[in-house]
Amino acid sequence: MKSRILMCITAMTIFAALAASVRLAAQEQKQDPPRYTVIDLGTLDGGTYSLAGGINNNGLVEGYSTLFNGDTHPYLWRNPFPFPWEGVMTDLGTLGGPNAWAGWVPSESGEAGGASETTTPDPNGEDYCGFGTYLECHPFLWRYGVMIPMPMLSGNNGEVDGVSKFGQGGGVENTTKDTTCVKHEGYYQVKAVLWENGKIHELPLPASDSDPRSYALAINDNGQMAGSSGNCTTYDNHALFWQDSTKVTDLGSLGGKLHNAAYDINNQGQVSGYSDLSGDKTYPTSSGPVYTCHAFLWEKGVMHDLGTLPGDVGSSGDGINNKGQVVGGSWDKEYNDRAILWQNGVMTDLNTLIPPDSPLYLIEADGTINDQGQIAGVALVTRGEQSGEVHAFLATPTTELRPLSESQKVVLPDNVRKLLQQRPRFRRPGGGFMGPQ
Repeated sequence: MKSRILMCITAMTIFAALAASVRLAAQEQKQDPPRYTVIDLGTLDGGTYSLAGGINNNGLVEGYSTLFNGDTHPYLWRNPFPFPWEGVMTDLGTLGGPNAWAGWVPSESGEAGGASETTTPDPNGEDYCGFGTYLECHPFLWRYGVMIPMPMLSGNNGEVDGVSKFGQGGGVENTTKDTTCVKHEGYYQVKAVLWENGKIHELPLPASDSDPRSYALAINDNGQMAGSSGNCTTYDNHALFWQDSTKVTDLGSLGGKLHNAAYDINNQGQVSGYSDLSGDKTYPTSSGPVYTCHAFLWEKGVMHDLGTLPGDVGSSGDGINNKGQVVGGSWDKEYNDRAILWQNGVMTDLNTLIPPDSPLYLIEADGTINDQGQIAGVALVTRGEQSGEVHAFLATPTTELRPLSESQKVVLPDNVRKLLQQRPRFRRPGGGFMGPQ
């Protein structure tokens, strides 16, 4: 009898423990997103605009900023934890030309990649770097204080888009004319590449993909890469995943055909990006077309639609960390963009998670999210001497308990919308250096 009673008691104890763990898991699944402190990363000397392109797990932010003379330079902003407000923005310089940019996640050891103008005019009249100078634009790796030009294929231009301990991914021209660029004579095909141990390797496309322009936009520490391919007329047709330098997968779409791209990949092989819906609808505005693609999370062969914030028509998944949190932006028909955080199946306006008295309106979390939950991106300064300027921001999770801030969508000034849609390395279909504009 004692043994039977003991068995019952033991079974009840185990059942209670299991029930408690199930309740705890359910509570964790439904828990609110964290609250954040947020700081303005400022600009390089005398600049009025900066963007954060990526943040690593050491709090190192990579991006680019204007200078006092209007030129644009890449930077690294160091977060001297636990005093992030004392961060220092370092100008990475250029390869001799006036402008350069860096717009992705730096490696854990502090390496950054991007593209820089040289002093050589492009012989084919291209403006690959996008600054209106028509100078050759070369890919670079910044390491230990030195900007190193990377080897290219047979063309004159290229870019480093992702850096990891495994290598660097990006896109580089060859000398085959891009026949889809009928309005832009002289443009050449751009091919996704991997730089490994200082050597360049062209990456394959799916057998059914004949697009002349492709880019490896992100690389994880396992050597897996995410990117896109397209043509000079309708950019980012396909979202791509490379298992290694020989195997490639088309991730498909959410129903649309025109605007699909994979932007980030974590060490679990989960991919974030954006994909058009059926019909590929767009809305014309004074600052350019507004696309109705949706942010996605791709894992184990399935593309999940992350939706938009209420009332919006489009969204983008710009970054994903190893916890599966996705950040990016959500926008309405007029391209009033606001930064988002997606976790546990819920998309939240990041502006509701920061203090209500913040002088920053977070436009887009295009600087990704690290494993500590720190988020980098671009914000509108709404108060003070720099009111109206666009600056990079850093949002850091806090243990402070406070109610959600009131969600108030800001109507962005026309000049800000145009600036964002024309910015170098713009994480949006048809923008940045996916092709000539």
